Amino acid sequence: MIQFILFLSLCFLTFSILVTIFRLIKGPTAPERVQALDVIGIYLIAGVAIYSVLIRSTAFFEVILLIGILSFIGTIAFARFIERGVVIERKQSD
Repeated sequence: MIQFILFLSLCFLTFSILVTIFRLIKGPTAPERVQALDVIGIYLIAGVAIYSVLIRSTAFFEVILLIGILSFIGTIAFARFIERGVVIERKQSD
């Protein structure tokens, strides 16, 4: 019974990722696209966690942590790009 529920939740999660990808492509503003990328990162973390429970393995904990860190860094980089126009500021030398 629990395996059926986990498989069903993976199916719903896949559908949610597809809808979010549509929002990422069609999103009218840049902040909505950044938010869609962040949501996709969260959905990927949830998907890997559900798959890890489904196969009864703890080997994917590092993958979950890595996806979370990369998603956070990507969100911060996109937010800085939207705010300032550049991700990494360089000082002008005279």
